[in-house]
Amino acid sequence: MEEPDAAALEAAALEAGRKLFAGECRFVYAAQRLDQLPLLGLPEIALAGRSNVGKSSLINALTGHRALARASGQPGRTRQLNFFDLANRLVLVDMPGYGYAQASREIKEDWQGLMFDYLRGRPELRRVVLLLDARIELKESDRTVMDLLDRAAVTFQLVLTKTDGAKPAALARKQAEVQALARKHPAAYPQVIATSSESGAGIPELRAALASLALPTAPA
Repeated sequence: MEEPDAAALEAAALEAGRKLFAGECRFVYAAQRLDQLPLLGLPEIALAGRSNVGKSSLINALTGHRALARASGQPGRTRQLNFFDLANRLVLVDMPGYGYAQASREIKEDWQGLMFDYLRGRPELRRVVLLLDARIELKESDRTVMDLLDRAAVTFQLVLTKTDGAKPAALARKQAEVQALARKHPAAYPQVIATSSESGAGIPELRAALASLALPTAPA
């Protein structure tokens, strides 16, 4: 029997991603302490990034819900881990934003406390999606979190956001820069995906990447 070619495999992955994210996605829990983490029995994908990187918009674009994840009116304020059950096959974990200049010391320290403990000690965690704004230069806080993920030995995937706001040449340079950065980190997944919550660019590809980590079928 002839094996499917790369194009057929890619089409199948995109369709699997579409089907998964067309399913019901619902908020199930918010945790502010390690002892509050829920036991859902599903693989987890955590989404992380600097405040104002567009994390809430990306979650809403992925799931097709306009207000599933809500951005805080004051960046750097959200301090909890928000858990969303996707079709009883995958859990999306919305992590607090980091790196906001006016955030209190306590909020910044969360990433050395609760966040690091969650990343290091959560057996259900399959991958962290680390978001980077395609329009601006990489920040020191981004590099710090990448080093933290290396130390926690958690696989992370770099995803560019807001690509609709970058000119093609600048975006190509940013993609090359981030791809080279991924190669320098032992915990980084090699595939870098460029997305836009506004235009939908890269959303099918990211859905496909995440669907590959989900349970194959909903438990009975």
